[in-house]
Amino acid sequence: RDRDGAPYSTLVPSDEVTISYRHGLPVITLTLPTRSERCRFPVKPLMTTVGTFLRDVQREDKGIERAEVLAIDGSKVSDATLMEVLLMNDFKLVINGTAYRVSPPVKDRLSSEHATEMEDIKSLVHRLFVALHVEAHQIRKERELLQKLDHLKEELLPLEQMKARIMVSADAKTSRLLWVGLALMSTQGGALAWLTWWVYSWDIMEPVTYFITYGSAMAFYAYFVVTKQDYIYPAAKDRQFLHYFYRKSKTHHFNVERYNKLKEDLAEAEESLRRLRQPLHLRLPIQEISDKD
Repeated sequence: RDRDGAPYSTLVPSDEVTISYRHGLPVITLTLPTRSERCRFPVKPLMTTVGTFLRDVQREDKGIERAEVLAIDGSKVSDATLMEVLLMNDFKLVINGTAYRVSPPVKDRLSSEHATEMEDIKSLVHRLFVALHVEAHQIRKERELLQKLDHLKEELLPLEQMKARIMVSADAKTSRLLWVGLALMSTQGGALAWLTWWVYSWDIMEPVTYFITYGSAMAFYAYFVVTKQDYIYPAAKDRQFLHYFYRKSKTHHFNVERYNKLKEDLAEAEESLRRLRQPLHLRLPIQEISDKD
């Protein structure tokens, strides 16, 4: 029965509407009611819907006033249903009140030649899709990375300026500390020489210099115990520089953790952009790479 409850005028045998496979695609062959001639309708199962197929049939025969597809139990099949889903089971094709029972061939029983052709077609479609869309996708991804780089650089700019000022101040303090150390060592040497040659004799000053040397060795050992590093002048200078830098950062409210995180994100984005551009530099036009939205 139709949707109004009236019985269909005729139930035509299934050989009036046949389905065969050509080059891996299903072809529905039926007799047009007005023109009384057989017509083939190739179907793309993964792209064609039931509604599209019915509209193609009505365009071919202007005398068809009503066309719909029903399941075997009489329920209507939605126009949005893909033909691949419809062809999995038997169904009824209703044209102008005449119902045609359709029995699609079982896919498992298709010949190996048809199956091979279908796999070849799928592979070809996949290659065409990649060829047509992969470059556009990569260009879009590249522009997203360029926008991300610009955003990160904008955030880093004030932090970089503040960091530069703090580094100049910390470097100046470290240099002053080194010069103060040199001045103290020079003063110590001059004092020991004055005490040795003008005030006392070497016999008196020798134990003093021994304990000064031993005290210096203890100080270097204490530095190793505290820092777990040998007292090497460049390493000691860098350590003192970092001490001044972090102390100055707190004073100026410079967020070192946030700065380091932004630098890591920037390096990661630049590396992603480098990997993305590497396979494209021989194939993509220069203007596509350099343009920014």
